[in-house]
Amino acid sequence: MAGRIARWGAALGLGVLWWWAVLRLALTPHAGALEGAVAAGGWGLSLLPVHCMPKARAAGAVAAGRWRAAWRTSAAGEAPITTASPPLRSDGGSDPS
Repeated sequence: MAGRIARWGAALGLGVLWWWAVLRLALTPHAGALEGAVAAGGWGLSLLPVHCMPKARAAGAVAAGRWRAAWRTSAAGEAPITTASPPLRSDGGSDPS
């Protein structure tokens, strides 16, 4: 319980500090580098991906080694084991529609 209160207190305190810096930059002509650094740092923190999770738990994540297995050849000199379509031939012409 104490940890939760400390986290909320820190978040609230840092939020108040950020708003103070932003409002001081916008409203007073004597704002300096300190306010600018606090405002820029808070904005930069908002760009962090806070909703990340391990790849193994992510829905629809590509399994590790999938591409390596797809391009691995079954024997020397054979084509890669893929389910991709073969490339189109340039001399095949087009079918009139």
